Formats: sequence, structure tokens, C-alpha cells
Amino acid sequence: MSDPAAMRRRYLRGTLDETPSSRSWLEQFGLWFEGAADDPAVVEANAMQLATAGADGRPSVRTVLLKGFDERGLVFYTNYRSAKARELQVTPFAAVVFAWLAHERQVRVSGSVTRVASEETDAYFASRPRGSQVGAWASPQSEVVSSRAELEAAVAEIEHRFAGMDVPTPPNWGGYRIEPSSVEFWQGRPDRLHDRLRYRRDGERWAVERLAP
Repeated sequence: MSDPAAMRRRYLRGTLDETPSSRSWLEQFGLWFEGAADDPAVVEANAMQLATAGADGRPSVRTVLLKGFDERGLVFYTNYRSAKARELQVTPFAAVVFAWLAHERQVRVSGSVTRVASEETDAYFASRPRGSQVGAWASPQSEVVSSRAELEAAVAEIEHRFAGMDVPTPPNWGGYRIEPSSVEFWQGRPDRLHDRLRYRRDGERWAVERLAP
């Protein structure tokens, strides 16, 4: 059996100094995101691990897909009755991490969360493959189902319901936007002396800080 404590790797691919600090967090994120998206070695560059917490304070984490970003924040979509949505209803804050391991980089984002406008949700939903649209209607996300057959039967019923017509956005499905208060860029370096630059919202401005590895 492999010993995880014995697994070591030297990080040699890049550096991150204060020079880029003149950029906004959005510009820096865009540069790294495009670099990851253009590299076949990075699988699903838009995959991010989303952490939420319920009223009991216990955290939960899962992987979701980034579907848009701009100066307002990061957008993802889900069922509004899912476990993550229920937690965001009572604790409207979240954190995500992008792990671009092939580039020895990660980005951490945390902040408050709000629902995106219905018009934005509808526009994105209309762009999805039909199978994904049907699945959004058929899946009672995070709920217990008796079998795969039950889920496939629900898909068949939805396909029949919307046969020959566009699939509308489900009323219980839509987007969330994480509005960043902190964005940290991490670049692996040798001897575990990694580069960490944090963009932290300070009123109307952003402070840029180097963190110890």
C-alpha cells in the first residue's frame, strides 16, 4: 500500500511576486484561468470545490463547475432544493478552491452568495444540452431515490412532457454568485516556500498581501 506521508514533489513550474499586484483580482484570475483552460493537461479547468455550512456550522464540500465570472464574482448553477442550496439559504457565504495541479497553482475565493437574476439563469439554461436540461427537471438533487430505474423513469417522463418543444428552466433551478471578499493565488515553489498573494476587500478598495506559506 502506498504511504501518503512518503509522497513528495518539488514545485518548479512558476513564481508569483508582487509585480502582478497592480492587476485586479479579476485580471489575475483571468490570466490563470485561461492558462489552465488552454492546457490539455488540466482536466475541467472550471471545476471548483465549493464549501458551504448549515445552521449547525458543520461544513460540507463538493465539486461544482464555474459557469461565469466578472467583476461581480463567480457564478455556478444548481437545484434550489439541493443540500448546498439549503445551506446557502441559512448561511449565505461560501468558499471555493480551484486546484490546477498541472500548473502547481490553486486559487481560493470566499465571500457572500446571492442568487443571480432569473434572466441570467434562463439564458444559461437555454444554452445547455437538451439532456442536461431534462436532467435538471428529472433529478430531485440530494434526495434519496430508490434506484437508478426510478431516476431513468423520471427522465423518460420529462422527455415525454417536453417532446417537440424547448425545455424551460425548472422553477427550482438557478444560479448563485459568490461575491468575493478574499481571493488568494497560490503558486507552488521548492522546499514548500510557496508564493501566496491575497487580494482582500478593504472597503471600496482591494489590499494585496503576501502570506507566509
